[in-house]
Amino acid sequence: MNGLYLHVPFCVQKCPYCDFFSLRATEEQMESYTDFLILTMKKWKKAHPDFFCDTLYFGGGTPSLLGAKRLCRLTNAARTEFHLTDAEITVEVNPGEIPPDFFPPLFEAGVNRISLGLQSANPEELSFLGRRHTPQQAAAAMAEARRAGIQNISLDLILAFPGQTDDSLKESIRFCCENGASHVSAYLLQIEPGTLFFKNRSDLNLPAEEEVCKRYLLACEELKSAGFSQYEISNFAKPGYEGRHNLKYWNQEEYLGLGPSASSYYNRKRFYWPRSLRGFLMGETPVEETDRVIPAGSFAEYVLLRLRLCEGLTEKGCFNRFSHGISSSLREAAIPYEKAGLLTQSPQALALTPRGFLVSNSLIEALLEAL
Repeated sequence: MNGLYLHVPFCVQKCPYCDFFSLRATEEQMESYTDFLILTMKKWKKAHPDFFCDTLYFGGGTPSLLGAKRLCRLTNAARTEFHLTDAEITVEVNPGEIPPDFFPPLFEAGVNRISLGLQSANPEELSFLGRRHTPQQAAAAMAEARRAGIQNISLDLILAFPGQTDDSLKESIRFCCENGASHVSAYLLQIEPGTLFFKNRSDLNLPAEEEVCKRYLLACEELKSAGFSQYEISNFAKPGYEGRHNLKYWNQEEYLGLGPSASSYYNRKRFYWPRSLRGFLMGETPVEETDRVIPAGSFAEYVLLRLRLCEGLTEKGCFNRFSHGISSSLREAAIPYEKAGLLTQSPQALALTPRGFLVSNSLIEALLEAL
């Protein structure tokens, strides 16, 4: 089954670390955008009648800004066009901007997972990160979602930013546990071009590399102690609550992304819509990624994606997809990194350790040279 991602490119205010495509919008613009997404789904289904989905993910931006009525319209349209059989349906939510009676209609429409942008449970840290909510608002949002029937709640945390300490990180993780999170996504702060943090990077007093590594490993340790299993570089879940939609990305499964900046992988091709709301609404076509160093759908790409997962690259997965196992050259190239504690090998799999995840980009690049 495929996945469906709907990008909602609207925010009240841009966070200083965020490089996702987003902008402010009026009610009229959000209504027009909703109508156009529904029309685009219908056109895609007409052109691809065999396309069905079992996950739907509303990302942004701030999808909750659309309001329950529009989100329900989109969910129902997706169900009509793509069936959404036994589906995981996720909506990203900003804790500080939730309209009254937001969650009950979503639950009735089939939404069964909420991803809440907590980032920190410390008020001073939230202020530094440009967040507009309080820890109390986040806790209230979780309680409201649960009362409405949505039990699967994921929280986002940012790691290793200026001012964060071991104690404040433990406080944020404790908040996740005490408020019943079933999933936590913990991302190291990235200073991306075009963001306010990038512009002011010389004044940020960013933590040293050693401190960044320490903070990540602490998060892994604390979440494990709290009953969360790490299943991907930045994702931790209680048993049975792994994010089904995001796993499609790392398993090289197919998905359709709709909306400006949204990416897709379908029929062994990767393509994306340009970062322009006007262009998208004017019917601009997606752009195929034809200049990729690693070809879409290739074994090398599969290795790159699977090594983001704690399960790693498995013999079974390789045979099922490519009719061959992990090559001896790849296993030989992995030996020095295994000795350094950056990965593990067994007859069944090759997988990175938490320390390996900290240098995953360079480590995976080195391993791919052996293919």
